[in-house]
Amino acid sequence: MTPDNSQQKQALQTLRQLEQTYPDAHCALVHTSPWQLLVATILSAQCTDVRVNQVTPGLFARYPGPAELAVAEPVELEELIRSTGFFRNKARNLILCAQQVTGQHGGIVPATMEALVLLPGVGRKTANVLLGNAFDVPGMVVDTHVGRVARRLGWAQSRQPEQVERELCALLPAQHWTQTAHVLIFHGRQCCRAQTAWCSRCPVLGCCPQIGVDRSK
Repeated sequence: MTPDNSQQKQALQTLRQLEQTYPDAHCALVHTSPWQLLVATILSAQCTDVRVNQVTPGLFARYPGPAELAVAEPVELEELIRSTGFFRNKARNLILCAQQVTGQHGGIVPATMEALVLLPGVGRKTANVLLGNAFDVPGMVVDTHVGRVARRLGWAQSRQPEQVERELCALLPAQHWTQTAHVLIFHGRQCCRAQTAWCSRCPVLGCCPQIGVDRSK
């Protein structure tokens, strides 16, 4: 269902309130280049940003760019990223990704959704992280926090990330997509939590339908 003008206007008003509450909302993965952000985002699957940020300095010191990582010994790489979890699968994807970036893109991370999702270990979520934070191209990242908060606000209905992405992109102008994800992630971590939503301290309680929230807690 396509949102009407009143729904879009209300969503923007709510978004502005959240932006005022979380003025420092940003990508928490430390990086200095698109390649570093790509690697960090792949490592962040089923892992905290804090842990990834602890691992990447040593990783990038050993393998500064895709050319170096493309010829990495899997066992050595696995040991460097072990604490991020699923380290064997991540190591395999990182090496294959580095080989593809080096062999097919001249060592430069591609800047389109179509090319990014063809890289090993990269889905739409990771691609949108890159587009929005490395290339300044609007990208709507949908992780568990974004999906949960969007459903509670009534901005999305689906539990499928790609469908939630489509719902949010239809609701909000493209120039807001990247920052919307940052704000919803911050709100989901600090207030609109999965098990117990702290609605009493929520800055947008007055305009939130609290869909799916257990109000008995």
